[in-house]
Amino acid sequence: MADSRPIAPWLKSALELGPPILFFLAYLRLEDSVWTIGGREYSGFIVATVIFIPILLVSMGILWRLTGKISRIQVFTAVMVLFFGGLTVWFNDESFFKMKTTLVYGFFAVALGIGLLRGQSWLQFLMGEVLQMEDEGWMILTRRICAAFALMAVANEIVWRTQSDQFWVTFETFGLPAFLFVVFMAQARLIERFSPDDEGEGGGTGGA
Repeated sequence: MADSRPIAPWLKSALELGPPILFFLAYLRLEDSVWTIGGREYSGFIVATVIFIPILLVSMGILWRLTGKISRIQVFTAVMVLFFGGLTVWFNDESFFKMKTTLVYGFFAVALGIGLLRGQSWLQFLMGEVLQMEDEGWMILTRRICAAFALMAVANEIVWRTQSDQFWVTFETFGLPAFLFVVFMAQARLIERFSPDDEGEGGGTGGA
């Protein structure tokens, strides 16, 4: 694969965050609509899902074209969206698309947990190129992010089964990403403490 090429941060953010936001806007516009296609009735949620899938794939294609690189997490997420989005349309059942979020976050939690049981930080494998930190720091960070993903999976499962479509779409589009952002921002002191630049402080102990 070609070396990563830098692009403007605003453009990268637009390509990554644009598709879910467009899905949110499409759902708000279509939520009360019913579409008859091929003799079958489809809700606005299903139609918004159909719109979202190609937008996500095109966005990823543009990002890859501009940067020469797509992360493993992005590829996995796109595959899950394509698979469960397809099931949603095929069976005309929106629960598949809602369940996708639970499975994505659950997979991340399980994968990181397996690495921890093996005494490894698989988060370091994914993020080591952009974040320099000592091994002990990576293990602590991995435990925290693993717990966050598990909590997000459980929260999504509860929300989509108990709340309205509109509440879930808002929660999935903004609530879960905001929570994950806050979790990462809260690790600033940990990252600083275990930064290899902090000579003499990196070996300190820290809890999960």
